[in-house]
Amino acid sequence: MLKRVMYNVMYISLRGVDMAQMIRKQVYLEPLQDANLKKQAKALGIAEAEVIRRAIDRQMALLVPGFRDLSAWQREKAFIAQRIAGKPLPGGRKFRREEAYEDRLKRYGR
Repeated sequence: MLKRVMYNVMYISLRGVDMAQMIRKQVYLEPLQDANLKKQAKALGIAEAEVIRRAIDRQMALLVPGFRDLSAWQREKAFIAQRIAGKPLPGGRKFRREEAYEDRLKRYGR
């Protein structure tokens, strides 16, 4: 009976993919990474392997060309609007615009 239960559990469907279709990988973790992995899995109520899969998915999303985090852009727009609406910084500017242009031209030529 125990063997049959174990077999059924091994082949459950995760994220629309049967376990039989998954590829087994072995990874080496540092002790702190292992402790954090265990803590995260317990907090989320999921398997450690699922935490690792989610972390890989997040990492891959950052590497895909053209990926844009629209929520990050919304936060940036709100920050810009806040800065525009705000008062000038105390003390004002420490330079004149003309001096900045002159300095740039000296460094990079005309």
